[in-house]
Amino acid sequence: MAGNAYFLKNATIVNEGQTFRGHLIIDKGKIEKIYTGSLPASVSEKYLPIDLEGLILLPGVIDDQVHFREPGLTHKGDIYSESRAAVAGGITSFMEMPNTKPQTVTQKELEAKFRLGQEKSLANYSFYMGTTNDNLEEVMATDPANVCGIKVFMGASTGNMLVDNPDTLSGIFKSARLPVAVHCEDEATIGQNLASAKEKFGDNIPIDQHPVIRDHQACLKSSALAVALARKFGTRLHLLHLSTAQEMDLLDNNQRLEDKLITAEVCVHHLWFTDADYAIRGSLIKWNPAIKTLADREALRQALRNGLIDVVATDHAPHTFEEKQKPYLSCPSGAPMVQHSLPAMLEMAQQGVYTLEQIVRWMCHNPAICFGVKNRGFIREGFAADLAVVNLSQPQNVTKDSILYKCGWSPLEGTTFNSSIVYTFVNGIPVYEKGRFNETIRGQALEFVR
Repeated sequence: MAGNAYFLKNATIVNEGQTFRGHLIIDKGKIEKIYTGSLPASVSEKYLPIDLEGLILLPGVIDDQVHFREPGLTHKGDIYSESRAAVAGGITSFMEMPNTKPQTVTQKELEAKFRLGQEKSLANYSFYMGTTNDNLEEVMATDPANVCGIKVFMGASTGNMLVDNPDTLSGIFKSARLPVAVHCEDEATIGQNLASAKEKFGDNIPIDQHPVIRDHQACLKSSALAVALARKFGTRLHLLHLSTAQEMDLLDNNQRLEDKLITAEVCVHHLWFTDADYAIRGSLIKWNPAIKTLADREALRQALRNGLIDVVATDHAPHTFEEKQKPYLSCPSGAPMVQHSLPAMLEMAQQGVYTLEQIVRWMCHNPAICFGVKNRGFIREGFAADLAVVNLSQPQNVTKDSILYKCGWSPLEGTTFNSSIVYTFVNGIPVYEKGRFNETIRGQALEFVR
């Protein structure tokens, strides 16, 4: 075999709205040839055959929102540990957030993040440039060809980077040369709700008050402001982790995704849990924005199906188990998800909520389109061989022993999924194979066409 050359045969391929039997040749990190139908009569001996009979071959998942906690918060997670968990979950590329220590709010810190990715990541990577009320000049120096986007916290969360100066917001939206990804929650509304909760409960606020404090109105008001700014300035806006039915009224599905000015994302936890789960999972499902009602979950699921929401991601955000056991006011928001996001979505497909073709569109194709990722997100000849192979009939239990996150816990612990990830190929190499990792391989920095 010459180099890393593989012949993936007898797969059921799900790609670009179709499911078909086919075979792939991978060479030099790319998809060299796609065969459909019956097996070719002969294939050169230079290709190592891997038989995928009975298995499903998908493009690798592109997760456009993760927090891997490095630098400065590596007791929670780091780029190596969390990218390792990601490839075990079929994720081949990620875009990581700037609320680390130090925060990624200068070009120097952004370059340092990319060096960490090059040294440590098993998956392909990019990093957002963060914004503050006074770093507009640094933000505008960001290279659109090499950086996934600009992150704006229009609501405070872990590692407070709140941007609430109207002039700064207008400057960002007016001048941005690459996608502006926003966390939308209105701080004034949250502050009023929190004051009411403290008056009622004192310091012992129950966890089920989280969606009351960070309520529908807080989300809608902030998201509406972001949409208004984008429309005013013609900004390429990406709304992160939408959580309410009301926010769907801000979106439209009258254009091709490639032509949309405003796109939207939903996270797996908002599609899986409801506020009834606080009674069982407690603070382990405390996220910002909060998990809300069953009606909200159903509206989000429907918005995906009808094209109002474009992307499914994780907002993977680990904290230590000890941190998550603290009282409401001191318990951080966020939870790990990258290892289990694709299995959770596949479970919903087996429940009839979605189809495999839809999942591939939302988790693989659409992130690539939304961010202009070069030559990834699809199974196409000449594209990078970023691939996930899944077995829809191989159950897996989420247990402490099987969890790969550095924090050592999952909000899905105790769940049994009917599907498992068998292989994950990153740039043509099986980095994850039946529970084993190729620890010598590192991913590549994503490139963007804009």
